[in-house]
Amino acid sequence: MTPKTLITLAELREQRDAWERDGVTVAFVPTMGALHAGHLSLVDQARTLADRVIVSVFVNPIQFGPNEDFAKYPRTLAADLELLGAKGVEAVFLPNATTMYPEGFQTYVHNTEMAQGLCGASRKNHFEGVLTVVLKLFHLVRPHVAVFGKKDYQQWRLIGRMVEDLNLPLTVVGGETLRETDGLAMSSRNRYLAPDERQAAICLYRGLAAAKERAQDAGAVASAVVQAFLDVVQLEPQVALEYVELRRQKDLSSLEGSLDAPAVLLAAAHVGGTRLIDNIEIG
Repeated sequence: MTPKTLITLAELREQRDAWERDGVTVAFVPTMGALHAGHLSLVDQARTLADRVIVSVFVNPIQFGPNEDFAKYPRTLAADLELLGAKGVEAVFLPNATTMYPEGFQTYVHNTEMAQGLCGASRKNHFEGVLTVVLKLFHLVRPHVAVFGKKDYQQWRLIGRMVEDLNLPLTVVGGETLRETDGLAMSSRNRYLAPDERQAAICLYRGLAAAKERAQDAGAVASAVVQAFLDVVQLEPQVALEYVELRRQKDLSSLEGSLDAPAVLLAAAHVGGTRLIDNIEIG
């Protein structure tokens, strides 16, 4: 099956109106392309949640900083469409930058709290770009449910917060992180890694797993959980840690002292010239 490709807003609206007339439910998986098994697991999850699945492929320029990898971000549209067709995706929305951001565009979505810290500390305006494009896509696609990967944990929680704050008529669902056999979280950016960097990057998951194990100890406290991660990752000279923090899952507020709520340990690191993120839920 070849998915129907929708390029213009008129084509998207025509398809979406037809589904509405048919009375079917719609699940949406937004992506930036360069699809891998992790993305496809989100598509599989979407299939269980609605009658029709639509995927978008759009490398969003406004979520990249001036020194980030927008220009070289992998673009593999032909392969992406083949993979989505094999999954039975009914339609793929392929907007361009002019469609999403017409001349004179000046309206952005800003989160005042949850976007601060973690990736928001080093990637100025990144989440403003993410929330803006996602809100526009929600408005255009009009899904009943949208699926986002929990590997981008802060992003997932921010989008859920936006939906709640702005009373958007859809449900946001998180998909579990898919990993390679050695534990490395699947990511489109993994293809940037040289073989030795790829081997070094495994320490991120090993550190997260060690931290989760430490959290099971009687009387475990936040600082000990973080230290268990550091004890592993700091042994790898090719990995430059950007941050590691223990936060509450629900609102990403800081968690210190005793583990009194379901937590998530989040980390970002640079391996060579590649920035990787990962996390693990605790409790």
